[in-house]
This record gives sequence, structure tokens and C-alpha cells, in this order.
Amino acid sequence: MPPRPEPPPGLYDLDHDALAALLEGEPGYRVSQLWQGLYAQARRPDEMTNLPKALRARLAEAARPGLGPLGEVLADDGETIKALWGIEGGGRIESVLMHYPRRSTVCVSTQAGCAMACGFCATGQAGFDRHLRSGEIVEQVLWAVGRTKERDRRLGNVVFMGMGEPLANYDRVWAAVERLHTDVGISARHLTLSTVGIVPGINRLAAEALPVNLAVSLHAANDALRDELVPINRRYPLDALVAACRAYLTAKGRRLSFEWALIDGVNDRDSDAAELAAIARPLRAHVNLIPLNPTPGYPTRGTPPGRVARFRDRLEALGANATVRRNRGTDIAAACGQLAAACTSVDAAAGPVEPAGAAAPIALRARPR
Repeated sequence: MPPRPEPPPGLYDLDHDALAALLEGEPGYRVSQLWQGLYAQARRPDEMTNLPKALRARLAEAARPGLGPLGEVLADDGETIKALWGIEGGGRIESVLMHYPRRSTVCVSTQAGCAMACGFCATGQAGFDRHLRSGEIVEQVLWAVGRTKERDRRLGNVVFMGMGEPLANYDRVWAAVERLHTDVGISARHLTLSTVGIVPGINRLAAEALPVNLAVSLHAANDALRDELVPINRRYPLDALVAACRAYLTAKGRRLSFEWALIDGVNDRDSDAAELAAIARPLRAHVNLIPLNPTPGYPTRGTPPGRVARFRDRLEALGANATVRRNRGTDIAAACGQLAAACTSVDAAAGPVEPAGAAAPIALRARPR
């Protein structure tokens, strides 16, 4: 199936001038009211009681819809929430909100599906649908802001690590970054962009004004294995990727992260640790070790806990900084590599949502926004 065409801009894609044009005929201060309501207060137009009812109805009619909330599911830990969204033109995406003792983090999607074809990732197994608009990315964060406020807390971090490859949708992703930084008020130092290694995108990031964090999904530290696990490596091999990371580090001075999904018997050997340390150490990169989460289309299991600890200890002995990331939301298919919009909604009004991938569907409880 060919990728879906991208729909025209929605309400959250509009800049201040475009919003003013939409409100032509209204008092000038209405633009600021609406802008502040959308971004500083994370409210939808129909929730802004300081706007006249007629204007709210006009906005609902004139502004194209963005994301359509289909439901949410809470993990057994009580701290991880996955949201399922319908996107204009068809297709679905997922976002994950994770509460920690001192912070909350949201993981947002940048594409519906993914064209990078990493075989161990559920999103990659599903294939590419379409790029998300910048407003659709921002809306996911605003949802998380609202859910975090319900706990009398502030959203601390945004990670672009959900469905899709952020740097393959660079212009829209960067527009979302600027909107989140300038209008939602999230510091660039609390925004992290993840990539499987799109070298031109990393080079563009190095030239941007905002010092966002960069996380590279590495998973293998030699070209032969990485060609197999992360096919984009055939276009941008490790030498080119490491050079781009070094340039980013020089330009930004921000800590670089390498993501490493530990796959049993594949990339968890002492030789893999030595190759990884040889790349990470000169870059002063932090290595996030993630035991591979199960997905329907990849039969190999993740590395057992004891060998995960041994791999971490080996990296540290070789002078690399490494931690093991705690898996969150595995029971609701919300953990790293599991997002595939394979869920069903129990919203009686909306009806059932058919699963988009091969994973078993998960019942979602619809919530008002």
C-alpha cells in the first residue's frame, strides 16, 4: 500500500499570523487568548470559556481537526499511560506518558508507521503510512501536559522516540520542537530527538540554534551486524554516523546517548561490548541498555537479566558510561520497540478500532479531552 498523502494544515499547525487570519473580524486580543489557551494552558478551543460561545463554534467549524482521541490504557504499574489516536485521512498512532517519582516524560510519535524496517521493532514491521504534521506532534505533548496537571505536576521531558523516524520528517519535527520550546515552555534541554542514524538530519541538528538532546539507536557497533539490524546503516555506515555525532557534540556540547536493544546471542557478547565501548568512550556518550521487548514479527528474545548486568559491567570496565533502562508498559505494548497502534477501543460511541499490526489488540478506555 502506498503512503497516505499528507492532509492540509490543522489548527495546531498554524502560526500566530495564520491564527489571526482565521480570527479575522474578532477583537485583536482574541488571538492572544486563543494562542495562550492552546499552548500555555493546553486547552482545546471548546474548553476556553473565556471565548464567546459563537467563536468556539466557529473555530470548531473552520479549523481542520488534528488528532482524534480513541482511548487510553493504564499499565499495571499505575504510572504508564498509552494513548491511541486517529489521524486525519486514516491511520493511527500512539503516545506513551510515563510518571516517575520526580518527573514525567512523554514519548511521542513523529510518523504513522516507519520506513526504516528495523526487524525487531513493531513499528518497523508495520511499514510506513505517512508523516505527521507538526501540529499532530505538538498535540500529543499537550495531551501529556493535561494528564500530568491532573497529578498537580509539570511535564518534565519530551522524547521523540515513539512511532517513526524523527529525522526522516525533519521540517515538521523541528517546527514542533520550536513550538514546544517557545510557546509550551519546555526547555530545549528537556527535548530529546532519537534517530537510527540519518546523518544529514544529525548535521542539520548541529546547525540549529536550540540545544536539544540527541539519542542514536545504535544496536550494533560493526557494519556487518548493523546492516542486518538497522538497514539504514547501508546508506550511512558507522564511520559516517560517528563523524556526524562528533560534529554534533562539538557544536552543542550536549551529552550524546546511544540506545542499545540487547538481543539474546546477537549483540550481547563481550566482543559487542568491546566494539560499543570503542565508539562510545571517545564521544563521552551515555549508553542506554534496553533488553529487547517482545514483538510479534521478531522471534529472538531479549537478553536475560543476568547477562544484561554482565554486559553493563563489561562496558563500564572498558571505560564506557552505561545504565540499564527499566522497561515501562510492556504489559500494554507501550515499551521501547512495541508501538504499532495494535489496540482496540472500548468506546461504545466510536465503536471498535481494528488493530493496525500483527500484535494482539489491547482494550483502551475512552477518556474525554
